[in-house]
Amino acid sequence: MHIPARFNGPPGSGNGGYSAGLFAHGKTCEVTLRMPPPLDTPLSVLDCQVRTADGAVVAEVASDAEVDTVVPPIGYADAVEAAKGYPGFADHPFPTCYVCGPDRTDGLGIFPGRLADGSTAAPWTVPDDVSDPTVWAALDCPGGWSVIGAGRPYVLGRIAVRLDRLPAPGEQCVIRGALAGTEGRKALVYTTLYAPDGAELARARATWVALPAQ
Repeated sequence: MHIPARFNGPPGSGNGGYSAGLFAHGKTCEVTLRMPPPLDTPLSVLDCQVRTADGAVVAEVASDAEVDTVVPPIGYADAVEAAKGYPGFADHPFPTCYVCGPDRTDGLGIFPGRLADGSTAAPWTVPDDVSDPTVWAALDCPGGWSVIGAGRPYVLGRIAVRLDRLPAPGEQCVIRGALAGTEGRKALVYTTLYAPDGAELARARATWVALPAQ
């Protein structure tokens, strides 16, 4: 397998959610990233580890992960309103991110804005090429933006996803994110994807890690 260059997160590496979804092979599981996922590089799976050709461990995949928390739904119109205040429009650590980068014209266009309680919400029009990794990607950044702040970049370290069903191309969905807590440089977040009728499609639990101060 390999991660095509268009699915980047930080420059030169794969978006964490998309990469983890690719590594998961459609399973409900937990993926821990051990290094920035390399783009356009042959990768293989051996003993639940994703490795490069020279043996470097990119990620570890664990099956049967539990995701027992959901972020409550809100209406699509409310998510659209929240997205107008997306902080990434003014200050984004990785503005070409495939999921939430405002400089992308070919990305997912998910712009999570903060609500009064600190949680995030974003509308999402599902692309024609939706897949399991696409949904993992969509569940990634809305959680991160519940903790990312100006001059305070975080990256995904671990994510567990329960995917009940894929949304249909063209559907107008809502993605919610919430911060559960922080410990040192780590932040625990949850995200939930909702269909247009409010039905839950997928949920995630993730650990984000603050990058060291420059």
